[in-house]
Amino acid sequence: MRVGSFEFNLREAAGSMGDFGTLFPLAIGYIVVCGLNPAGFLVMMGLANIGTGLFYRLPMPIQPMKVLAVIAIAQRWSPSMVYASAFGMGVIWLVFGLTGVMGWIAKVTPHAVVRGIQVALGLLLALKAFNMLSTWWLLGILSIVLALTLRRNRYAPGAIALVVMGLVIIFARGQWRGISPPGLHLPPLTTFELDEVWAALLLAGFAQIPLTATNAVISTSSLIKTYWPEKKVPERQLSLNTGIINLVVPFFGGMPMCHGAGGLAGQYYFGARTGGANIIEGLIEIFMGLFLAASIAQLLAAFPTAMIGAMLFLVGVELARFATDVRMKGDVAVLCVTVVVSVVANMALGFLVGVAAHYLARVVSENWQTDRLRGDG
Repeated sequence: MRVGSFEFNLREAAGSMGDFGTLFPLAIGYIVVCGLNPAGFLVMMGLANIGTGLFYRLPMPIQPMKVLAVIAIAQRWSPSMVYASAFGMGVIWLVFGLTGVMGWIAKVTPHAVVRGIQVALGLLLALKAFNMLSTWWLLGILSIVLALTLRRNRYAPGAIALVVMGLVIIFARGQWRGISPPGLHLPPLTTFELDEVWAALLLAGFAQIPLTATNAVISTSSLIKTYWPEKKVPERQLSLNTGIINLVVPFFGGMPMCHGAGGLAGQYYFGARTGGANIIEGLIEIFMGLFLAASIAQLLAAFPTAMIGAMLFLVGVELARFATDVRMKGDVAVLCVTVVVSVVANMALGFLVGVAAHYLARVVSENWQTDRLRGDG
């Protein structure tokens, strides 16, 4: 397979569904709690997926910005506040990309800290997965076994098998009767007030910046190098891409979006290898937005939680395994510090503490070497 290509097959289709486990819960919250228009939400996400797939010619996940999503849902933001937050983040990431700030952040971030953020994200996903698996342990374990068994199957890939099985369970439970019938719905034109942009940044936007920098930009760029060593996607490019997307989508009902190492790991784990996965996912989302807008929240809410947990658990394991390339004793210590602080507190603090630990250790080591040379002299 040539890197930077397009393939359209069951394996790519399965990979396109690999990040649904992180998308489903936040999508339900945005639509049900915040009142976002499902047509705008899904069509904008679909178009963003297709655009990035065509541009990068690689799997490139489009996901909700998690800090903003959690706070918006918890505080029941109005739709206009959500759109304003997306616009604000668009301005920030475009400026970061154009001025080179994102490149500088990536340059001074140690490899051990990047891996620590990835491992922390994997652990957090696994912990979330256990809560979801506990809703139906037998189905969850069966889903994990099925996904592992069919992971590389060309004719019935694991992610597709899980989605089909989930739909069958919805039908068997009789939950189809509560789901609205299909109908055409076009994305609306949406607006917001400028003062809402600043309010959204103060409430959650500024807290989102470190997570986007580490997980959506630096870790995603690093993971691409790991999966496709011959394909380089600079952090500056990802920052610009994030900025452009978020400057456009809030005017058509879209939410704040970014990339993400977790989403990329999920897509790759379930089979995505080319830009075809993004295009397939985008077409699925556009179809759902145009024709299932009235029923999508009910459909996602009815999908078995344990099956989503199974997908999250496997993605968490996939992310955690990258810690194996950190072997030097000092780097392992920095990785562990980053992971612990990220899991106990948050990723932004974990990132800062990890970077500080790395450079402090380097200063101590250099001073020790200098004193030793003086002593020998």
